[in-house]
Amino acid sequence: MRAVWLKRFGDPSVLVPGEAPDPVPGPGQVVVDVAYANITFVETQFRATGAGPFRAEPPLIPGNGVGGTVGELGPGVDPQLLGRRVVTGTGGAGGYAERVAVPADGLFVVPQGLALDDAVALLADGRTAVMRLRAAGVRAGDRVLVEAAAGGVGSLLVQLAKAVGARVVAVAGGAGKLTLARELGADFAFDYREADWAERVHREVGPIDVVFDGVGGAVGRAAFELLAPGGRMDSYGLASGEWAGITDAQAAAREVRLVSTDRSPEQLRACTEHALAEAAAGRLRPVIGQRFPLERAAAAHAAIESRATLGKTLLETAS
Repeated sequence: MRAVWLKRFGDPSVLVPGEAPDPVPGPGQVVVDVAYANITFVETQFRATGAGPFRAEPPLIPGNGVGGTVGELGPGVDPQLLGRRVVTGTGGAGGYAERVAVPADGLFVVPQGLALDDAVALLADGRTAVMRLRAAGVRAGDRVLVEAAAGGVGSLLVQLAKAVGARVVAVAGGAGKLTLARELGADFAFDYREADWAERVHREVGPIDVVFDGVGGAVGRAAFELLAPGGRMDSYGLASGEWAGITDAQAAAREVRLVSTDRSPEQLRACTEHALAEAAAGRLRPVIGQRFPLERAAAAHAAIESRATLGKTLLETAS
């Protein structure tokens, strides 16, 4: 089968198209014929340095989320799964390929009425957005600041926060991203590349109740300073290359709660299923900003790292 190999850690050029043996499902496993592979920012960090939640050494086939059709069953698997459209995690590797063997109990059957590519776009980002929104306790009337508001998670947070009645403040880099955030429901939009963006938020919006920090660094620290007493800050990403680094003592001094999330398997499954159901019902729209053929995984990684992408980036296996 066709696949993309990570030969060593480094820049995007270390992702090399090649061949790999077809997987064979073991007991309790299925083989998914992959149509789309999901790329996350975390995967670009892993490719570059080996850092992140995955613990593996090259050479390997990267990719932690896929969508496709169940094409083969291992012993002990429900035969009704054969031919079903599914999305699933891979356990950290194997996704950038035409086929992957995964545990059957980790599958999510794609709801009727939801396109497969949309389901893949929601697999990681949808559950993250739902989980973060719940942990922060967003309520109607809250002033919610979403950083990286045109990204995969941020674009979903904008919609979810708006749906519960919050006033949404989108922060992103560039006019196109700000336009997208407004289209998704943001009440205000500010370009964090402008030196006075935080002052403008304070002047035009006032104190912030919730910050979803997907950028980190100076942007995350500036957003923290906008929080009102009793506010909540959830730092979940470091698109800038570093965390915001807000300490418990700093948060306590400002009477701000640093949000932590329940990442139990039960919670992760529940949040994923909720995101898929909301999208199937037409209440949540994943933004797929760019698609690349499987063989151009290196170009996809480079695009994400350049911050030129909108929403989600997918790899397509169709040749």
